Amino acid sequence: MHRLLCLAALFGSLLSTHTFADKSDLTGDPNLWMNVTAFGEAHLLGNELHLLSTGNWFYLTKKRYADFELTLEVNVPKLEEYVNSGVMFRGQIAYKADMESYEAYGYQAEVDPSDRRWSGGLYEQATERQWLFPLHPERSAPGEHLKKNHSPEWSPEKAGAFRVGEWNHYRIRAVGPEIKIWVNDVLTTHVTDTRVSEGHIGIQHHGSEAFAKHRSAANTVKFRNIIIEEL
Repeated sequence: MHRLLCLAALFGSLLSTHTFADKSDLTGDPNLWMNVTAFGEAHLLGNELHLLSTGNWFYLTKKRYADFELTLEVNVPKLEEYVNSGVMFRGQIAYKADMESYEAYGYQAEVDPSDRRWSGGLYEQATERQWLFPLHPERSAPGEHLKKNHSPEWSPEKAGAFRVGEWNHYRIRAVGPEIKIWVNDVLTTHVTDTRVSEGHIGIQHHGSEAFAKHRSAANTVKFRNIIIEEL
């Protein structure tokens, strides 16, 4: 019996270690990331990644992911200047001649500190589909790939989940066509969508005019504890 208990304990320990080993902290290793555009800056300060850019920009993982659970924290400043960010997943890249640079496109968990309060919504960056949830009166064309919205109401609880100027916890789970997004433990998006099945992870800075003109760092977007688990 003692031997059986020891074997069970050993197996449980190995299983626990394996589960932990499947999670990767992406935050602090610059070798895991890439900048495919001609602009945008990412700086590692302590355990935080600080983003600044003159234009809309995504800092991308080199690795591509299919099914995963991603957790991270994001903090955006409260400014008069436009502030916006997001987390791209299953992202793709393509060369844009007019930019003389590559561009990232794909699903995006929104970080929206504006009065609209759509943080945790689902956007498809740089495609004709744009807003998948909530639906925008002029900029939504989800098409045949959006099979089902399991939580179609944008409720006051969802709108109020994000807190500007504080650290906000995001959890993104993508398994097959099923996509879920939580903001501070509030399930904001739950859809079945078949458009893209794998790709890069990316963190966004939407651009700062103050940074472009004066090198002001006031509009810095901060990320930390970027943990991914492949499923």
